[in-house]
Amino acid sequence: MNFTQRPNEGNRDEAVDTQFGRAATGRSGTPGWVRWMFLALIVSANMINYVDREIIALLKPLLEARFHWNDMDYGNVVSAFQLSAVVAYMGAGWFIDRVGLRFGYPIAVAVWSAVAMAHAGARSVLEFVGLRSLLGATEAAQTPAAVKTIAHWFSTRKRALALGFMNTGSNLGPIVTPLIVPPIVIAFGWRAAFLITGGLGFIWVAAWFAAYVALPGKQQPARRTRAAAAPLSKPPGTRWLSLLSNRRVWAVAGAKLITDPVWWFLLFWLPDFMHRRYGLNLHTFGVPLAAIYVLASIGALGGGVLPARMLARGSSLNAARKTTLLICAIAVTVLPMVFLVQSYWYAVLLIGLALAAHQGFSTNVFALAADLFPDEMVGTVVGIGALFGNLGGLAILELTGWQLSRSGGYWPIFAYCAVAYLIALALIQVLVPRIVTVHDQAVE
Repeated sequence: MNFTQRPNEGNRDEAVDTQFGRAATGRSGTPGWVRWMFLALIVSANMINYVDREIIALLKPLLEARFHWNDMDYGNVVSAFQLSAVVAYMGAGWFIDRVGLRFGYPIAVAVWSAVAMAHAGARSVLEFVGLRSLLGATEAAQTPAAVKTIAHWFSTRKRALALGFMNTGSNLGPIVTPLIVPPIVIAFGWRAAFLITGGLGFIWVAAWFAAYVALPGKQQPARRTRAAAAPLSKPPGTRWLSLLSNRRVWAVAGAKLITDPVWWFLLFWLPDFMHRRYGLNLHTFGVPLAAIYVLASIGALGGGVLPARMLARGSSLNAARKTTLLICAIAVTVLPMVFLVQSYWYAVLLIGLALAAHQGFSTNVFALAADLFPDEMVGTVVGIGALFGNLGGLAILELTGWQLSRSGGYWPIFAYCAVAYLIALALIQVLVPRIVTVHDQAVE
């Protein structure tokens, strides 16, 4: 396979959609209100997705007392979600491509919302494991559905901005969940929390179909023919094996494998850590947890702004990208200092800084894929990175449960998180000593 071919100019963001088996087309003549209506739906769906994920972490102390769980039981519950998401990710884009956006997206949201609500009836660890597995499998459709919706409604020039807004939903969910779930639990009980938050998805489904009804006649999506659908019959994951012999792919996949566990660890175990270390509970940890993810959102933005500023001032791509990665990697090393501070607000600042650095690092790792590969390969490389990141998340969730069940405490996990990004950057440096774009590779 030739990795030095020159990409088609003007098609760079089309690579995002090729991961799911179809070239992006966009609609240059779409009225602005239509585009932003669908973007609002995408952001809200992403937020609901993360609310359904994080609620189990907030309810961990209560569910442990109610069902006599131990830390290993909880580790199995959350890693079941991660494992099923890894498997389902291979076919989620294929499902959306085959069924189409108009019905495929709301079907996915409705099914995962029903599964989220079903948690209210769970009565054992095994039932929670089964439901979390179903939730992970059904929520895997969110990313391909959201990206395809943006590719459909936004022109090439505006698509990158829309994708940036889409990613805010990943942080909005963890911000909103600790603010709304504790009051629901206190007022109505933990079962109501699953029912109410899960029910948000059905409101979204109604809004989705209402949006289609509101479309002007000329903006109604054309029905795809059987001939057009035929190339989509092959799941996108089957193309991955041909890329795994390339060291640049492993720079992206290896970095995600090493660093993404930090995000998943803190998403699912942070409320428990704050409870054990600082005595926070449903009554008190809402605002601190929300503040942490507000800081993470700032990091996601900063991770994109810094290299852009450096490039504008004449830095090379290699220097801009790797300097940003190095700054983020160093920033995360403050994380173990949470064991030295007595005030949980200092811990909020330290953890928030680490998650902000994670978001900045992750942004630049995925940007690395766009730097190194032609447009038609970027989506697939990003997909490989996401898969390996989820595998790393699965490992750390299980490891944390095992570690705590042995009364080992959180210290070893935090220590790993502190050095993970420096290790990942070293791996990138070994595999890609100098970052050159695919155009520069062709010139060389």
